[in-house]
Amino acid sequence: MKIMSFAIAAGLAVASLTTTASAADITGAGATFPFPIYAKWAEAYNKETGNRLNYQSIGSSGGIRQIRAKTVDFGATDAPLKGEELQKDGFIQFPAVMGGVVPVYNIQGVSAGQLKLTGEVLADIFNGKVSKWNDAKIAQINQGVKLPDASITPVYRSDGSGTTSVFTTYLSQVSETWKGGPGVGASVQWPVGQGGKGNEGVAALVKQVPNSIGYVEYAYAKQNSIPFAQLQNKNGKFVSPEAKTFQAAAANADWKSAPGYGISLTNQAGDEAWPITAPTFILVPKAPEKPEQVAEALKFFDWSFKNGDQMAIELDYVPLPAQLKDQVRATWAGEIKNASGQPVYKQ
Repeated sequence: MKIMSFAIAAGLAVASLTTTASAADITGAGATFPFPIYAKWAEAYNKETGNRLNYQSIGSSGGIRQIRAKTVDFGATDAPLKGEELQKDGFIQFPAVMGGVVPVYNIQGVSAGQLKLTGEVLADIFNGKVSKWNDAKIAQINQGVKLPDASITPVYRSDGSGTTSVFTTYLSQVSETWKGGPGVGASVQWPVGQGGKGNEGVAALVKQVPNSIGYVEYAYAKQNSIPFAQLQNKNGKFVSPEAKTFQAAAANADWKSAPGYGISLTNQAGDEAWPITAPTFILVPKAPEKPEQVAEALKFFDWSFKNGDQMAIELDYVPLPAQLKDQVRATWAGEIKNASGQPVYKQ
């Protein structure tokens, strides 16, 4: 029941924006990772412009399906499409904001940040190879923390998810066993545990199930007051998820190195870098059938780039660097055109 009510409440956060008259309605669907910030931006945008965003938080795979089916103005995904997919589908892809995926847990008496995990141990937990909280591998890096002799219940995404793609990418980078087993994907064969739909569903399940551990976007951990673990990063330092550690992971990002800005920020070097940092992406058609609708969607993201940084920071997302925003705008202006070959977005 809690999962149902959480999902409905989340849906209303954006759906409520459609109750007033406005000049334009924008539709989008996809990743649950950025839902909190898209909802906040949409509310502010509606108040300032009268225009409305209806965003369906259905997971990255669903967002890709809907933009391919042309049922929304934009799709949203945490797992970027590769260059050949973008070319085949005729899409432009660009990042909207950055955030972090965090391990969250429900262990009686263990508060937020008190539990430390290495990437390898985290992979072993989700592989079922470490199945008790007082296992020697966990106890060794958590001396002084009282860990119960209790079975661990991993909680994973049951739907196709960019958050899962980011999480399993990281696990594959730090664990050869994971890389050769479940591997990387928006959906994988989980060896053990229980599934929840969306970041919302995983957050709710972890809160409900004693001795569980899951992975969610950081804003969901904060909003639901779920304890999160520290992780050992590539430099061997244990760090907590927060804006400065997400920024540290993104500090040296080469956005031009992949088509559609589709880079990975997992397992980056740096003493302060959070190891599961990720951008989230937007997909729009290069030659839209409804160019006026895509133009409205781009106006929303342009407004958000100009006015939404502080809102993003308040939810512990990381805004895009100013230079990258300019690169994205240049991509819009140069590559998205109507049937007459005219730019849909004009700088």
